[in-house]
Amino acid sequence: MGLFSRIVATTLLAWMGLHANPAAAQNFEDRFSIVPKANAAEPNGPNEPVPQTQPSTEPEAASAPPSNADSARAEDRPGTRSVKRSFSGKASYYSYRTGKTASGLLFNRDSLTAAHRTLPFGTRVRVTDVATNKSVTVTITDRGPRAPGRVLDVSLAAARSLGIMDRGVVRVRAELL
Repeated sequence: MGLFSRIVATTLLAWMGLHANPAAAQNFEDRFSIVPKANAAEPNGPNEPVPQTQPSTEPEAASAPPSNADSARAEDRPGTRSVKRSFSGKASYYSYRTGKTASGLLFNRDSLTAAHRTLPFGTRVRVTDVATNKSVTVTITDRGPRAPGRVLDVSLAAARSLGIMDRGVVRVRAELL
């Protein structure tokens, strides 16, 4: 039985060597790099400078509406993407006695703060209850809400200002300030 298993193992290893995975020919950097390598040629060649346009200083050009070509160029630039200035969804409130927020600050349930999943810490947001049209301005100091389907968790003081203590979860509209 030992001789048979050795023959099978040797045959299997030989077969695997003949039918190697093409990915095995790549090195570690090519297979597991976070940044993919671009293999496209440069548009004007490697030594030719790329022409750049200068903004016009003529007064009539400043007052003229932008053409479609100008707006298309602005959309292609990576840093000019517009930020969504408002959002809506369900919000709830949270309160605990002591502890730190995700930003590192001590949590104070009597301050007008809120938790959002992605907004930068320190962002000021006007939160408006859709049903009553009451609003409060809060500062993002924490991450959350952890409950699915919710967009904000406001502090106890913000919940009191909005009048949502008895309802718990409410529909809100939030605007970045």
